Amino acid sequence: MDGMDDRNKPASLHDWLSTPLGAYVLDREQHWLDQTTPDIFGYHALQLGLPQLDLLRESRIVHRLRIDPFTQVGAEQSVHLRARFAELPIATHSVDLAVLPHVLEFADDPHEVLREIDRVMIPEGRLIIIGFNPWSLFGLRRVLGRADAAPWDGRFVSLIRMKDWLSLLGFDVADGHLACYAPPMKSEKWLKRWRFLDRTGGRWWGVAGGVYMLQAVKRVRGMRIITPAWSQQKVERKFAAAAKRQEAARSSSHLTLIK
Repeated sequence: MDGMDDRNKPASLHDWLSTPLGAYVLDREQHWLDQTTPDIFGYHALQLGLPQLDLLRESRIVHRLRIDPFTQVGAEQSVHLRARFAELPIATHSVDLAVLPHVLEFADDPHEVLREIDRVMIPEGRLIIIGFNPWSLFGLRRVLGRADAAPWDGRFVSLIRMKDWLSLLGFDVADGHLACYAPPMKSEKWLKRWRFLDRTGGRWWGVAGGVYMLQAVKRVRGMRIITPAWSQQKVERKFAAAAKRQEAARSSSHLTLIK
C-alpha cells in the first residue's frame, strides 16, 4: 500500500512503544520535544507518523497536522491527513515545523521523504528528526537479535550519515541530543536498574545513546532578510548621530591645536 509493506507499518512501532522498553524510549524523546518545541514559532506544523501520539503537545504553533499513510485501528480520530510521506498534499514553502519520529528508518526511500520535507518547508523552517542510533547498544541488539519486528526490522541511519543528508539539502543542524543509554532490556525492573547510565552516558560515552534527536534549520543560500522600514530608519539615524559626534570631536581637537 502506497509503496510500503505491512511489516513497516508505524502501527507496529506504536505497539512497541507501549512495552517497557518502548515506554522508556518514548519518555526520553517526549521530554526533549517538550523542552524544544515551545521555542519554535510559526503558523503550520507537521508530525509525520505515530498519529496516536501528540508529540507536539507543548508547541505554541496552533495549526498542527498529524499525517500518516495508513488507516490504523484505534487511530482513525488521530490522523488529520492520510498521505504518503513522499507525496504530501501540502503547499510548497508553507510549513514552519516538521517532526519525523522514526520515519526514515521505515521509509522505502528516506531521501525521497527528506526531499519532500524540504519542498514544503519555508526558509528558516525547523526540522526535527528522531532516529535510532546504530552505533549503540540498540544497534547491537538489532544486529545480534531477531529483526522480524519493530523497531529492529528498521534500517537504522547513523548520526553522521543523517547530518550528511541534511547538509546536501541545505539544512544546518542547530541542536541535538542523544538519550537512552540503558541496555535495551525487555524487563522494566532491569531497565530501572540501568537507568543510572542516562545520568553519566552523555559525559562518558556521549555518542552511544540509543536514540538521537536533531533539530535542523532550512537555509536558503544568498537569501537576505529584509528589515522593516522603521528599523532601517532607526539604524540610519544612529549612524547619522554617530557621524555628527565624530565630526564635533574632530572640530574640537582642531581648535585646541590652533590655540
